[in-house]
Amino acid sequence: MIDVSDLIGRHIKPDDLEAWCRSAMIKNGLSESDARIAADIFTSADTRGIHSHGTRQIRQLMNNIKDGRINPHAKPEIFIDLPAAAIIDGNNAMPTTNAAEGMRIAIEKAKTQGIGFTGVRNSSHIGALSYYPIMAAKAGMIGFAMTNTDPWMTVPGGKGPIMGTNPIAYAVPNGNKEPIFLDIATSSIAVTKILSMKAVGKKLPEKWLVDENGIPTDDPSGYPEKGALLPMSMHKGYGLALLVEILVSALSGAASLSSINCWLNDTPKFANEGHAFMAINVEALAGNKEFQERLDKITNEILSAPKAKGGKIMMPGDIEHEKRMKAYAEGLDLPDYVLVNLRGLAQDINEEDEFNSMFF
Repeated sequence: MIDVSDLIGRHIKPDDLEAWCRSAMIKNGLSESDARIAADIFTSADTRGIHSHGTRQIRQLMNNIKDGRINPHAKPEIFIDLPAAAIIDGNNAMPTTNAAEGMRIAIEKAKTQGIGFTGVRNSSHIGALSYYPIMAAKAGMIGFAMTNTDPWMTVPGGKGPIMGTNPIAYAVPNGNKEPIFLDIATSSIAVTKILSMKAVGKKLPEKWLVDENGIPTDDPSGYPEKGALLPMSMHKGYGLALLVEILVSALSGAASLSSINCWLNDTPKFANEGHAFMAINVEALAGNKEFQERLDKITNEILSAPKAKGGKIMMPGDIEHEKRMKAYAEGLDLPDYVLVNLRGLAQDINEEDEFNSMFF
């Protein structure tokens, strides 16, 4: 275990972290443009408090470059191009580049067609999914994103891993306010959160797993070698996960279920995960002014509803926006499992002193 006790409780400016991560990825073979996209995506997750999908994931992705699972010189290419839809081949390029390009294409198509859809195949892990629909929201559109993963989750009536956690996210433009957004795994919890707690020897706060006999447990020590995640709300999460699987793999030609190779494994096999992105042009379908008036009516009614004692009603995404503002005002206070991975990345490129010097 890498010792990070000297960094616990210290802070780092988000812009400094992003710049350092960009440089570290370039030193691992990424182009400047690919590294810039990835650094923004992973640092943004940390600023929103989504640390399980933030900069901690960069080191393993760089290991994927070293073992040939990601081609740092490849670029995504369109191979089906329709007025309102496209399928792109990620060519095993940096997956965050594939995803950002998929969302960009969906937005561009929605500008002229009212709606745009992009499917992606031959890709890998793309970090916190919310980043991509927020791209659409910033362009004045409603955005959706989803991806499949290798099997980590059981299904009702099952015992071992059968499906991926298959997350889905949306974002809605909200005038001069921050977008409303939601980013959820269809499992009880994201895999990386389980592994993060396992890495530091912690029990789970809830029984999010089943053991090798299918019995719910709060002990992650045997996972993922044994057991599986439970779906969110059982049959409801299972049904959503199946929808994601169909949209991102059956449509695009990406791998599905057990055919996906886990990006966390040290093998030379390509992951071939699939993604899907959609953008809806608010101005074309409703008019920005009219849409905002209707949205305000909805949100105001929710926010002004009677509250439980000591309760506070918020819009989806409000907590993450508050964390992002605080991160830029005070600096990021990163959890131990993030610091372990970042210091390991610094050691890989002989920049531990430079990395340490950014903290205050």
